[in-house]
Amino acid sequence: MRFNSASVLLAMPILAVADTPDYQAQFQEYLGQAQGYFEKITSAIPSPNKYDPVAAAVAKAGSNRIDVIGLHNWKDTLYEPVTPESTTPEEWWLLITGGNKTCFGHCGKLEAAFNETAGKFAIEPSSPHMALLNCDNQPVLCNAWSAPVGALWIFEMLPEPSPISIFTKRLNLTTVTSDDLIQIQKDGYRAVAKEHDGLFHPFNGPLAQNGLSVPVGYVLWAFGLLPSWAFMIIVSLFSRRMMASRMEGQMHGGPRPAATGQAAPRR
Repeated sequence: MRFNSASVLLAMPILAVADTPDYQAQFQEYLGQAQGYFEKITSAIPSPNKYDPVAAAVAKAGSNRIDVIGLHNWKDTLYEPVTPESTTPEEWWLLITGGNKTCFGHCGKLEAAFNETAGKFAIEPSSPHMALLNCDNQPVLCNAWSAPVGALWIFEMLPEPSPISIFTKRLNLTTVTSDDLIQIQKDGYRAVAKEHDGLFHPFNGPLAQNGLSVPVGYVLWAFGLLPSWAFMIIVSLFSRRMMASRMEGQMHGGPRPAATGQAAPRR
């Protein structure tokens, strides 16, 4: 016998509130929205890993020499120019960008400035390597790193297993120009950017060191797909289950002992 998974998911909150008349009207509204949501779920879920290898190859081979990274190649790409005997870090400039979903269509000017800067760097032998991460196409990776769009991440890559330093700087989406990015290099990015050393650090963070970055990225991405009413259903279901377990324990556990120090009843 086959079960419809959408029907099972819809039945769970109904059973949880069937004995609570006060909440039935409120949940009818939520469940009506849920019906339409679950019917479209297979087509509504975006791909967590969109990558166009042809476009990426063109960007890398072009005059700007920009790598496009994704969930499958980011680590190999960043380590590619690093030799085992390297003692001087290989400098990578990575632009965290996005489209209509993550940047609301405001990253176009920033990308243009970054591309122009990459073209200027390409003719200089000591210039940093350049790469793009699009959070519309790679939401899992962006969540795994907790990387906000409109930011410049600068990696100092050394051979494994050396720690990797990362410096981040938020950029103004409406006013940034190529000259501003060139000025960051002239001033020294360590002076104007903030060192990244938190939980979500792609190399040194505890999530990465325990192999949890990508799983956490998937979880955060999945939660981002849920509408607000779905959270209310989950919280209500969980809280009611906790209350039911507590009441059951009190009913079968006998009378509770008197509190310590409580005065004895008068005779």
